[in-house]
Amino acid sequence: MSNETIVIVGAGHAGGRAAQAMRAAGFAGSVILIGEEAYEPYERPPLSKELLQTDDGLERARLHEPAWYEEHDIELLTGQAATAIDTGAKTVTLTDGGTLTYDKLLLTTGARVRELPLSGADLPEVHYLRDYDDTQAIRARLTADARVVVIGGGFIGLECAASSRARGCAVTVLEAADRLMGRAVAPEVGKHFEELHQGHGVDLRLGVKIKSIDGYGKVASVVLEDDDPVPADLVVIGIGIVPNVELAQAAGIACENGITVDAFGRTSDPHVWAAGDVANQPNAFLGRRLRLESYQNAQDQAMAVARNMVGEEPAPYEDTLWVWSDQYDVNLQMLGMPEGYDELVWRGDRAAGAFTLFYLADGKIVAVNTVNSGRDMGACKRLIATGKSFDPAQLADPEVKLIKLAKG
Repeated sequence: MSNETIVIVGAGHAGGRAAQAMRAAGFAGSVILIGEEAYEPYERPPLSKELLQTDDGLERARLHEPAWYEEHDIELLTGQAATAIDTGAKTVTLTDGGTLTYDKLLLTTGARVRELPLSGADLPEVHYLRDYDDTQAIRARLTADARVVVIGGGFIGLECAASSRARGCAVTVLEAADRLMGRAVAPEVGKHFEELHQGHGVDLRLGVKIKSIDGYGKVASVVLEDDDPVPADLVVIGIGIVPNVELAQAAGIACENGITVDAFGRTSDPHVWAAGDVANQPNAFLGRRLRLESYQNAQDQAMAVARNMVGEEPAPYEDTLWVWSDQYDVNLQMLGMPEGYDELVWRGDRAAGAFTLFYLADGKIVAVNTVNSGRDMGACKRLIATGKSFDPAQLADPEVKLIKLAKG
């Protein structure tokens, strides 16, 4: 194994953590990490929060200092994209025309923004947020007198709205659905965040249909189908992401809403693995396959798959679907999947904005939200992992310690 070469395509959070895990597991072979961006691997959550609100640079988000890669004998190729994979020859072709030969290949190609096909979307003041360069371009326009229109009421859109308000901008959020974060939280939680943003001065509009972005060489407004145009100096679009599967598909690797992997992270090719936003993986908790778009999964799955690639005893990767979002001074954490529930159980002070919400299906916890009550999350992870039914009255009672319920 010490003579093996592992190539990692994608030097984002997942790729960076995978390389780290390989060395931590004692792998002594060659590790080559390929990244299309000009930067070392970095975390993405700060892009829509701290790095928009402050003048901090990329050093706040880097996984490691640049020298770390040389110190750990990891060959980091930035500014390079993989253009083709030949699974027969076990080679990867790069944008400069060179090729790399691998014994094992890990695809952490991530995802790209879902684009909104609108007239005017190509104006220079229209932005998406996916990487550090996007953050830099948006932040440069967040002046105190700027009128910012955010299209999309999901995590990225709402975090950008909060960050824009922190910089003194006038902000309007446009969402096609009738509630915020519709796929991730119950309507009641979406309403809580609707009131939160309105309380911070955001003009929040739900159920809107956008016709176009207007302007002659420069953004002037966002045109709606059934309302007056919304004046804008800057438009930020956040309507989801699309997995980067093209490289794998062209190589004949099975893909379906991402690159299809087994519980160990292996693709349909026995020498190729995948992890992170691009991987469509089986989930034991849900009993079905899904593709996870989260910081925690990008990190944990990549490290687990990396260990499987270099270890003798592969272990299945298991995830309980934990994600979070910070908006203003409010921390939202989500565990599990809020689907198929028949009862909501509230714990804490909803009026004060600090509470935990349990989603129950036949008494079993299928999902949890904490809002400024993250101290509950550790116990909630243990509760949901038991698969047991719980008394709603005990879950709601702040005098009953959740950790004791988890221990049963």
